[in-house]
Amino acid sequence: MRSRWNRLFRYKSICPPVTTVKPQDQNKKEDQPLTTERTSHQDNVNSPVHYNQAGIECIDAIEAALGEGFEYYLQGNVMKYLWRYRYKNGAEDLKKAEWYNKKLIELKEKNNGVRSTSSSL
Repeated sequence: MRSRWNRLFRYKSICPPVTTVKPQDQNKKEDQPLTTERTSHQDNVNSPVHYNQAGIECIDAIEAALGEGFEYYLQGNVMKYLWRYRYKNGAEDLKKAEWYNKKLIELKEKNNGVRSTSSSL
């Protein structure tokens, strides 16, 4: 154990000292988040700004990535927002639950309620 410790300290001249790390300039615009506060015209239920980057909606990317699992993702979000609405965001969470439920209904109607699994019980 002692020899490892000694070897580490032999190479301390290779590593720069911690004091050379400079703090970031807090006034730089690129270091600031894209949106720091909610505006009155921003819709945090139907089209939140932070879920749309480079013209791609996050929900569309999730649907593409999950395939058949997307239905369960929507169902889980409905449950989550119904579960927490009393303790966190109130009516906004109920609206989010409604949004995910509508999306789930659209998905089921689009697929005509038919599951794409080959086995039937």
